[in-house]
Amino acid sequence: MTPSTPYLAIDLDRMQANIARAAAAATERGIALRPHAKTHKAVEIGRMQLAAGAHGLTVATVGEAEVFAEAGLDDLFIAYPLWVDADKAARLSALVARGAAIAIGIDSIAGVDRLARAGLAGRVSVRIEIDAGHHRSGCTPTEAGDIAAAAVRAGVDVEGVFAFPGHAYAPDARERAARDEAEALAEAATSLRAAGVEPAVVSGGSTPSFAAALALDSPVTELRPGVNVFGDAQQWELGSGAPEDIALTCHATVVSHASGRIVLDAGSKVLGPDRAPWASGHGRLLDHPEARIVQLSEHHAVVELPAAAPEELPALGSVVRVVPNHVCIAVNMVDELVVFDRGDDAVPAARWRVAARGRNA
Repeated sequence: MTPSTPYLAIDLDRMQANIARAAAAATERGIALRPHAKTHKAVEIGRMQLAAGAHGLTVATVGEAEVFAEAGLDDLFIAYPLWVDADKAARLSALVARGAAIAIGIDSIAGVDRLARAGLAGRVSVRIEIDAGHHRSGCTPTEAGDIAAAAVRAGVDVEGVFAFPGHAYAPDARERAARDEAEALAEAATSLRAAGVEPAVVSGGSTPSFAAALALDSPVTELRPGVNVFGDAQQWELGSGAPEDIALTCHATVVSHASGRIVLDAGSKVLGPDRAPWASGHGRLLDHPEARIVQLSEHHAVVELPAAAPEELPALGSVVRVVPNHVCIAVNMVDELVVFDRGDDAVPAARWRVAARGRNA
């Protein structure tokens, strides 16, 4: 039975095509793919990505790692500069004890020291995070060698370096961000070698920079896109995803035509509140490309459909497909994903639990 709106729906045919396309593009370039599972948080999708050739999964938290490892998806990179307290140390130890291969991010010598003091040296490996221009976490490329040397002295296995080119999330920035990342990672790899540490992994990637990174002659050996499994309104507007490839939408009912606009029963509590400064709205409608969500409340989305006469608006009671701005946030808002074999099917094929929902620590 189809659930009441609002709910998040997957077009399985499109999603599988997205997974296959990313895997083929990476394979053609000889680059490993480690998709970021924080986007979908679903075991079923992680299994599909691995079956398509992914070398493992990326996660953001220990909690996410626990969910996927429990399901047998246990080659995991926690791409975050963890500050290892007693609780995280115990949980990481338990993951390793059950046979999971765990790598974590660090970006300081102090982080190395915390890891070693927690008794995790030789049990989990590390990758050193580099700031490639996003200016969030990450050390400078030239600092990477000193951090790697400290890790080796502490008995910690250093896999290599990684970066996130988050500044690709801006208009006309994808190619520049990919170049910035490649240059920063190349410099960091050189810094590691100068310290006597050979980086086995040089990892980068985001969805908007994915194609540009593959086109470069760079030292990158692994890429970690996340959003491209589904697509969203941000990728649509940035040009890094086409509307015909969008595989996740929020099905919402038209509940009002107040003020000559469309009012939907999906608000920020299912779509998520994210809106980048450059975004043209709070979300879009997949089947009405000119429409924009111009007002978002907890349980209302107000949509303007330019140049549409009142009789041309989607009818009261009809269901429309909303493309969230940031799909990772929308997925974390719901307990399940409703799966349709194709987007225009009337009857769901399955319902998948968002197993890692809320696992923020």
